[in-house]
Amino acid sequence: MKQLALLFGLLVTIILLASWLTKNSGSLLKTNITPSLPQVKIGEKVIPVEIADTNDKRQKGLSGRNSLGENQGMLFALEQNSIPAFWMKDMKFAIDMIWIDDGKVVDITKNVPVPAPKTKTEELIRYRPQQPVDYVLEVNAGWVDQNNLQTGIAVELPAQLD
Repeated sequence: MKQLALLFGLLVTIILLASWLTKNSGSLLKTNITPSLPQVKIGEKVIPVEIADTNDKRQKGLSGRNSLGENQGMLFALEQNSIPAFWMKDMKFAIDMIWIDDGKVVDITKNVPVPAPKTKTEELIRYRPQQPVDYVLEVNAGWVDQNNLQTGIAVELPAQLD
């Protein structure tokens, strides 16, 4: 009887271990194969970013996504120094926009809200910097305040953009 109880305990342990491995192996595999993102250093903060460097990527931006990683961003590399207009079409979460020119923050638009449901495209608010920029960094709303970001702070871009 004692041997039967020991065998039963061993069997339960194996089943629990197999269950845990099955449940966690997918996330372990994903972690190992996910490529690391390029990084932007803004002041003393380092942020992994996705880079929107083509017309298609810039047009899509963060539209349609449910979220953005807590300390991640999307960096829009503009074709030329300009005053671009950004909108929140198909956005599902609020963001902060950090306008960058010549390696420094030149303007900030905080807590840009999600548009009301069924807002017509022509009624969407267009957000613009106060001066020409060559990059725009979008992060989760509140990130700018949480990190005490101010205009004039230096920005180091990923090497691939030099």
